[in-house]
Amino acid sequence: MRVTPLLRAAGLAALAGGLILATATDADAQRQRWKLASSYGSNLDVFGENIKRTLDNIDVATDGSLKIQFFEPGALVPALQVFDAVSTGSVDASYTSSGFHAGKLPHAIFFSSVPFGPSVNEYFAWMIGGGGNELHAAEYGKYNVVPKVCGIVVAESSGWFRKEVTSLEELRGMKMRFFGLGAKVMEKFGVSTQLLAGGDIYPALELGSIDATEFSYPSLDKALGFYQIAKHNYFPGWHQQASLLEVIMNADKWKSLTDGQRRVVDMACGDANLWSMGRAEASQGDAIAFHQSKGVTVHKWPDETIAAFQKAWNEVVEEQAASNPDFNRIYQAYKAFRDKYAPWKELGYLK
Repeated sequence: MRVTPLLRAAGLAALAGGLILATATDADAQRQRWKLASSYGSNLDVFGENIKRTLDNIDVATDGSLKIQFFEPGALVPALQVFDAVSTGSVDASYTSSGFHAGKLPHAIFFSSVPFGPSVNEYFAWMIGGGGNELHAAEYGKYNVVPKVCGIVVAESSGWFRKEVTSLEELRGMKMRFFGLGAKVMEKFGVSTQLLAGGDIYPALELGSIDATEFSYPSLDKALGFYQIAKHNYFPGWHQQASLLEVIMNADKWKSLTDGQRRVVDMACGDANLWSMGRAEASQGDAIAFHQSKGVTVHKWPDETIAAFQKAWNEVVEEQAASNPDFNRIYQAYKAFRDKYAPWKELGYLK
């Protein structure tokens, strides 16, 4: 059969149409629209801006092929229940902290903050160069979850109290919001602790459901208004010298991304770590001055009180390690790195 110009043109048009359709199909396959359930509200100082900024960076850097929609705490799932939702795929991702998953993964607290733990420098040395990231990924991977450290919390205060605390005995019988393993330390001194999401703390203080609280660094605590009720703010934050925030993602959704999209998420979270640390560190002097202007007395715990907290922490960590093999495994890896790092810390840095 002779191929006429008309047939040839028709064939070329069909081929072009097929290529266009294939290209469109590939583009559709790469276009992702995710929902992120946050444990932290977008109004929180630095915390909230950090995740909104990170999601915007991902959107721009992928030319809109990966859009992740932020949802406030409780809008999709309760703030402290995001891990299971991500694991099962009922939400695609979450902005959270490993300390909020303590019921399921008590040993994961090492990927958030540890009493009398490392500075930001040392923490990232462990996570990036000492095997921490690999342990983090392996533990979460058992639950079909991919974690990325995606924000830094600088040193915190260790509590807001209605009354001045002049002795450890005065802690006995208090009800206090407390995070992570620091809560178990406080329980050694007769404190009844509970973990509350950020937005639930002020109402609990106002109603008297709790007598005291810790949450974060001064500028973030300022935004939550603790100074209006509790007029005594104590330092240092022995329980959280540095903390890591995380974005967790359903592993199946993560695998569906292109290599380029995954790389952008990695880079956006790396940027978030540096940005959140710098912004937070720069804000604390002004926040402390603000609290003092509102009648807050800023205290430093006496050396003997810090020593008592550290003694109690040593007991807590050994008890947890003895009762939980997974906890002990992560603890030993964390401790081994800190022991190896210690000479550099001693020689390289001013006290």
